[in-house]
Amino acid sequence: MTHSFDIVSEIDMQEVDNAANQTIKEVHQRYDLKDANCGIDYNKKDKKITLTAKDDFKLKSVDDVLQAKIVKRGISLKALKYGEIEQSSSGNARQVINLQQGIDKDNARKIVKMIKDSKLKVQAAIMDDMVRVTGKVKDDLQTVMKMLKDADLEVPVQFTNHRENR
Repeated sequence: MTHSFDIVSEIDMQEVDNAANQTIKEVHQRYDLKDANCGIDYNKKDKKITLTAKDDFKLKSVDDVLQAKIVKRGISLKALKYGEIEQSSSGNARQVINLQQGIDKDNARKIVKMIKDSKLKVQAAIMDDMVRVTGKVKDDLQTVMKMLKDADLEVPVQFTNHRENR
């Protein structure tokens, strides 16, 4: 009998939407950001959040609020990939944040290498944007999960699809 699970990197987009909406409400209520032309545009289809503000300092304040709301909703900040802060012709600051979902090939290879270097009797295989780990002993799989949780990976990881194959 073998056991398996998948290592994935997923974001609950509804929670991101909720965090963006809560950020908008808080920004509009805060006295220090009242006249700062602050805005947040969340594009679900492109998985992007665009922050705008009067200047870099106000933009950073809006970002701090957004990060607090995202963390509160159980989403890892590693899922946010920040673009450069751009100055628009009207003098406002703008920053695009891409939401990263799935494990890219480089990170998948790093995960597989970590698992192989652990010398546990498990196999790891890259499958599109996830990694599947199989093994005969459940404890080995749990050791792999703990090792990956403790590791400082570039992407947030979750463990899904736990199976027992006969």
